[in-house]
Amino acid sequence: MTGATGFVGSRLLDRAVEAGHEVRALARREQEKRDGVEWTSGSLEDSSSLDRLCDGADALLHVAGVINAPDQAGFDAGNVAGTANLLAAASKRTVRRFVHVSSLSAREPDLSQYGASKARSEELVRGSGLDWAIVRPPAVYGPGDRETLELFRMAKRGLILLPPEGKLSLIHADDLARLLIALADPAAPANMLVEPDDGHPGGYTHRQFASLLGAAFGNNARTFSAPAGIVRAAARIDRLLRGKSAKLTPDRANYFCHPDWVVSPNFAVPPTLWSPRVSARDGIGDTARWYKAKGWL
Repeated sequence: MTGATGFVGSRLLDRAVEAGHEVRALARREQEKRDGVEWTSGSLEDSSSLDRLCDGADALLHVAGVINAPDQAGFDAGNVAGTANLLAAASKRTVRRFVHVSSLSAREPDLSQYGASKARSEELVRGSGLDWAIVRPPAVYGPGDRETLELFRMAKRGLILLPPEGKLSLIHADDLARLLIALADPAAPANMLVEPDDGHPGGYTHRQFASLLGAAFGNNARTFSAPAGIVRAAARIDRLLRGKSAKLTPDRANYFCHPDWVVSPNFAVPPTLWSPRVSARDGIGDTARWYKAKGWL
């Protein structure tokens, strides 16, 4: 697997080992030894390390990706070229199954540079000739996630700043991990695209999501939905102040301001293969307690 040192990848690695799988994982830096895991030193740019990663593997779980970059070239290098390199290695080593973690943003490739790169990576997977599965997760959260941490911090303070009114779907990282493991099974359906969620029909409005966050801290957090113009202006300011280290880039602002990031029932996961176990209320509450225990809040 790739991306094992990131948020989703680390949860996936834990769940895979718990399920009894032997995992070979790609990492740029030296990692601590652990039972059931063979670390392969390298990167998506290093073909020799990708050959070693794929050698003898039954399935390849491609989780690694670039979610923030200064320009289209940065996204393409990680999400398009990186995927192409991995597919080439998998094809040479006759990997049986290629499970690709994409994004709902791939549905709107003209909206953001990130989404465009993810859409192109999906095209590569579909045309690879491998036995593949593509997963487009909605907003992923859970213990260890730094992307949603600021929302939890705002909820604890009782005031949550939100993008313009809209809707979104959610999925806990452990539920996503279980799905990826299920799709890696040779008996799973081949050549399928899925958009999983926590099973809440129609997703959540931003205010409903904020209410769930507030409930995790025992308060009725107030919310403020910023107009799209303010969100985009804040992104420009963040870029001016922090340069390449900016978190709210213009590209991410375009993503956040889109009104509908709800999964499509047309791409639902067959219930015989997988179903979610973690409700948003329970998952958000558990995540808040984890943040508190680790001193992140």
